[in-house]
Amino acid sequence: MARPLWFVNFLKWLYPSRRIFAKMTRLPVIGQVVDYLFFRKDEIIYLPKDNTVAVQENLEDPTSMVLPSQVVDHFIQQATHHWIMDFCICREGEGCRDYPHDLGCIFLGESVTKINSELGRRVTKEEALQHARRCREAGLVHTIGRNRLDAVWLGAFPSRKLMTICNCCPCCCLWGLVPHLSPAIGDKITKMPGVQVWVNERCTGCGECLNGICAMEAVEWKDGKAVINGACRGCGRCVEICPQDAIHLTIQGSQSLENTVTRISPLLDLG
Repeated sequence: MARPLWFVNFLKWLYPSRRIFAKMTRLPVIGQVVDYLFFRKDEIIYLPKDNTVAVQENLEDPTSMVLPSQVVDHFIQQATHHWIMDFCICREGEGCRDYPHDLGCIFLGESVTKINSELGRRVTKEEALQHARRCREAGLVHTIGRNRLDAVWLGAFPSRKLMTICNCCPCCCLWGLVPHLSPAIGDKITKMPGVQVWVNERCTGCGECLNGICAMEAVEWKDGKAVINGACRGCGRCVEICPQDAIHLTIQGSQSLENTVTRISPLLDLG
């Protein structure tokens, strides 16, 4: 059943307290219940920002370069139902001042027909593609996959017929909770297959990449220089911010895109 506006506004009011709830999932029984109710059978993949992917070889045809955003475009083209939210509940709940509030999630699949029409609108494939481009141009990062939590708060079931394409900013992205969540839940938010991020010898230890850039707390300080740890989900924000061009992100070409699509597709039925 579609959720009423008062329920959504209540969630926005609760949003600043999300870290408290996230830490509670580390308690054994609570974590198992939350996992079952809100995250079972989920997988959400971070897609690197297109402009942060290093070209590993000279391309005769630059248009042939593989871009992570092609994963988003693929599923938008495949789906028969498309929905755009009129707002981002995360940015509105946190009061984000750095990124537009009107660039909300894209939802795909038959379950979008259950979403309250006061929260967004049905759109065409072309409109969904255009919205995704606007989000990238605004500096937002795509996450994509099956997220039962969205089906719950929207009242859009079954969850297997609802794909989430979230457009995340670093200050209030819901998945910035990963360092606080139980590993069983946090591990469902993953790096795109084939993505690698590392720091090279150009690092001068300026500290720019440590100033609230990484929601995953994946950038550490060691011997006066930055180090990328295993918590990295490969969004590329640290690559983009580094003034020394000392952080690199590479992706294993079209195979990475194919592997990403292969991992997500069996989780969902997009009609």
